[in-house]
Amino acid sequence: MTSYLFIEGERLAWQSESQAKVPKNCIYVDDTLRADEALRLARAGTAMLWQGDFQNAKQLLAAMARKIDSKKPKIAPTAKEQFHLYRLAQAQKAQILGMLLIRIESDFTVVLKRAPDIRLAAQQVWHWQEPFVVSLRELLGIIGAYEWRKNGVSVPALGDKAKIYPYYGVFSPIRGEYLDLVATTPLPATCCQAMEIGVGTGVLSAILAKRGVELVIATDIADRAIECARFNIAQLGYADKVRILKQAFFPQESVDLIVCNPPWLPAKASTSLEAAVYDPDSQMLKGFLSGVANHLNSDGQAWLIISDLAERLGLRAEGELLGWIEAAGLSLAARYDTRPKHKKAQESMDPLSQARREEVTSLWVLKKYQPKAGICE
Repeated sequence: MTSYLFIEGERLAWQSESQAKVPKNCIYVDDTLRADEALRLARAGTAMLWQGDFQNAKQLLAAMARKIDSKKPKIAPTAKEQFHLYRLAQAQKAQILGMLLIRIESDFTVVLKRAPDIRLAAQQVWHWQEPFVVSLRELLGIIGAYEWRKNGVSVPALGDKAKIYPYYGVFSPIRGEYLDLVATTPLPATCCQAMEIGVGTGVLSAILAKRGVELVIATDIADRAIECARFNIAQLGYADKVRILKQAFFPQESVDLIVCNPPWLPAKASTSLEAAVYDPDSQMLKGFLSGVANHLNSDGQAWLIISDLAERLGLRAEGELLGWIEAAGLSLAARYDTRPKHKKAQESMDPLSQARREEVTSLWVLKKYQPKAGICE
């Protein structure tokens, strides 16, 4: 059901990918508004519908963000408490910056001075038939995501010129260390068919197909992920080797290899993009582990790709993951580790920087548990 924002007698449809609530109060603002006053209004719960120059709105949003970031972050005694403080600060920042709004017409144009042509970017995400409002922050995210989708992300594990084209809300494969693990870990002795649970952009299924797996059955529950994966698999030339299904977890088949790269941190996701990082109560991880043994052939393997950042932040106890593996009737056959190379691992100002620098990304090779045969005397 469509929600509406009311401003000075006008009713406009409300759009929020992060499921933000419709502001109760909203006023028109223009180029005369300064960052301090905008922050005061936003913190008081008043949204601001921009009527001035589009580029000035971008500058105002950036100035608001700088002022928020200039405050010294609170320091907690434990890594776990620091993580929750960090998440709270990020959520509050997003809420405040999300109060600066832009009107978009039904044909996806923005009628403001120096506004960009957003139609191609907007059509990748929205399907509206009436004018609506959206936060400028979200709109800029959609424009940025369109550039990623248009230009693509290079994936050396698929070839020198190979690229993946991530859609908005589908996690981009920019952390190459886990792709390298999937590209180099020895395949099972027999590996004719495989599954990928949570296909995302389709990059892992493509790597398996490139390595010679005859058929990869990939699943996901998100429509954009399904559409994105199908596009990427087709443009890479693996459409005859990868079958993509919309469903949660496992299809009926049993296969030689099952691969899953679940969200790594047990926490609530506030946007579709965060759902690739945050997994409330480790629901996807537990669901994968609990069902995998029923879909593995007798000598099959399951590859779980996951970071130990949750343990380093105190979000998951040491040994808890191994306990879940054993409870699912699985045993650890091998483990391949690597260090992350992403930018956040190098940012000294990040309040979680120490944990990120020490983080290890691993590919756990799991097999069905088989009790050792007794010794007869």
